[in-house]
Amino acid sequence: MSSTRHDLSKLARLVAYRKMDRREFLSQALKAGVLATAASIFLTACRRPPVAEVAPEEPTPSFDQQALTEARYYVKMEGETIQCQLCFRRCTISEGERGYCGVRENREGTLYTLVYGRPCSITEGSPIEKLPLYHVLPGSARLNLATAGCNFKCSFCHNWQIAARTPEEVISFDLSPEEVVERAIENNLQFIAFTYTEPTVFYEYMYDVSKLAKEKGLRTLLNTNGAMNPEPLRQLLKYIDAGNVDLKAFTAEFYQVTSFSELEPVLTTLKIIKEEGVWFEITNLVIPTLNDDMGKIREMCIWVRDNLGKDVPLHFSRFFPAYKLTRLPPTPIETLEQARAIALEVGLEYVTIGNVPGHEANSTFCPNCGETLIKRVHFSVLANHIEDGKCKFCGYQIPGVWA
Repeated sequence: MSSTRHDLSKLARLVAYRKMDRREFLSQALKAGVLATAASIFLTACRRPPVAEVAPEEPTPSFDQQALTEARYYVKMEGETIQCQLCFRRCTISEGERGYCGVRENREGTLYTLVYGRPCSITEGSPIEKLPLYHVLPGSARLNLATAGCNFKCSFCHNWQIAARTPEEVISFDLSPEEVVERAIENNLQFIAFTYTEPTVFYEYMYDVSKLAKEKGLRTLLNTNGAMNPEPLRQLLKYIDAGNVDLKAFTAEFYQVTSFSELEPVLTTLKIIKEEGVWFEITNLVIPTLNDDMGKIREMCIWVRDNLGKDVPLHFSRFFPAYKLTRLPPTPIETLEQARAIALEVGLEYVTIGNVPGHEANSTFCPNCGETLIKRVHFSVLANHIEDGKCKFCGYQIPGVWA
């Protein structure tokens, strides 16, 4: 059955790349007598997010066939039980079981990562503004990388097709850290971004890619939910050039109910990134009725100002119905404008509105003279008036990564 499943995965991949039509795929499955299994594999292939333009000729090996990479940051407990130390959950994992993320497995007392070198999403050329990062080399293109799995379970996840899946439920590709870096260099991309799913769960892969990228003169970007434990985070930040942290709300209840997670680890992560001197920005997805209380938004903005600084960019992003929250409407634009007004009122200097193409507040303004520093329409940069890290009009120093 295992070999048949691999054969079907290969066929499904051909369908995904339009090298075989659906009828031929199902015909092959019917002949093999495994139509139900084929349907499951086919649907997974069709639902996956964009990947590399050229599919590998052969499916990746099963976890039993390939040499797995030992995970980092875990301790051995009684017998063959281990405890993962990578994120705030500190999962206690019995032999043969996996952690909450679904991609780290205990085998005879050793913790292995099941996604090292096995990305399920590889995209090239998307602008850095889409991460979003607005104060990092505007208009730059990046290579994006993700594997299956996540240590949150957000009911509003836009990438649930891979984030809420196990490695067996997605089509993955063999791509070593060396090949990732080579690919970025060949395509003249300045950045490699870890995004789409939560990079924490593919920590070892991300770490090795980042370290090698640094050696080759490339830069790396981290888009995270912010729940990594302090020690692995500090080690990783040595090789990360910039990041965006999702601060999903400012109440423990929201994190617990909508993401099955916790707020405090995220606040700790933000402080650590600040301490380590890595450039970062914050995104707050404003969801109607769930985290749009203006009193809590004010508390959040004051916390950011007092703990991280008034010059940390804050992006208020518009929610659209997704995954398990299709019953809610998109965020009213007026709500986003009100949140931005509060942030500016408490003293934050760089506050933008995202997911509203054409909105004036999608651009960046000088907090000193008020002139438009970077004119944007959605993810496109139309004008950049920052010169040598300063406002072209008044000379005010603008924090960020400009060279």
